Amino acid sequence: MKMLLAAALAALSLATSAQAAPAYGARLEGFEYPYPQQRFKLNSQRQALEMVYMDVAPTAPPNGRTAVLLHGKNFCGATWAETIAALAGAGYRVVVPDQVGFCASTKPVGYQFSFNQLAANTQALLQSLGIAKATVIGHSMGGMLAMRYALQYPAQVEQLVAVNPLGLEDWQAAGVPYATIDQLNAQELKTTAESIKAYQLRFYYNGQWKPAYDRWVEMAAGLYAGPGRELVAWNQAQTSEMIFTQPVVHELPHLQVRTLLMIGGKDRTAPGANRAPKAIAEQLGDYATLGRTTAKMIPGAALVEFPALGHSPQVESPKEFHEALLKGLAAR
Repeated sequence: MKMLLAAALAALSLATSAQAAPAYGARLEGFEYPYPQQRFKLNSQRQALEMVYMDVAPTAPPNGRTAVLLHGKNFCGATWAETIAALAGAGYRVVVPDQVGFCASTKPVGYQFSFNQLAANTQALLQSLGIAKATVIGHSMGGMLAMRYALQYPAQVEQLVAVNPLGLEDWQAAGVPYATIDQLNAQELKTTAESIKAYQLRFYYNGQWKPAYDRWVEMAAGLYAGPGRELVAWNQAQTSEMIFTQPVVHELPHLQVRTLLMIGGKDRTAPGANRAPKAIAEQLGDYATLGRTTAKMIPGAALVEFPALGHSPQVESPKEFHEALLKGLAAR
């Protein structure tokens, strides 16, 4: 009886959070960013687009370095709020873009998404800001993008930091069935605050939820609840297909930049695993193992492990994460 009551209360909590989720515009209008937003205009694939970004000055004596923070698929530049503060407080200039197709940036129609394209867009932004070299820090999908950027523009990367990056295994080669963008779009259109929270609770936070995570669920759910939900869902479907079909694992030995891997060992994220047979799905997303394997593949890579943390260590345990990050950045 007690177990049934607990399950009912948990379901009620999820349902209540779904009902309470705000509705934001297609470009996250109505959601408050932690620092002023700026807009970078670019032409890409015959479209006039905008990348929204934050450019935060050091709050301590400048160290002459710039950190670029790249968000994950289910997050935005705003999710880096505490990391921005930590880096600015250590003397860094911090640039934090929302990628095209995500968050506060343009949601294009008919855009061919690829990590190479997003890396080129990011490079165009940094060039416009006069940034010739930067420390590039990416989380989740942003970790994949950071690796792609480092492969594509090695001379522009002072240091690469990948936080629980996706793409460390080839899901399709492992036996996960392909899903078309139309199929993925149908699933995206079903997204609610309840489904987002349930997914993150299972894969990101090892079953342990904190109230601080609610803001990021509301941020994502608000995009799906707003007037631009169909375009939001379509871009999300396109980028899900991009992630699945463009793993970076096969190119890791070609990275030529100083690399720091930061891995939450409880993470079990594996895009598409829900489509795979159980025996295959159970073998995927083992980040404790993936982190160590990846560190061996990248020449000279350093590995920081957080055995008790999940997919988003910078959100789950900010103090522990930022202490390790600043120490890793200082090690030359």
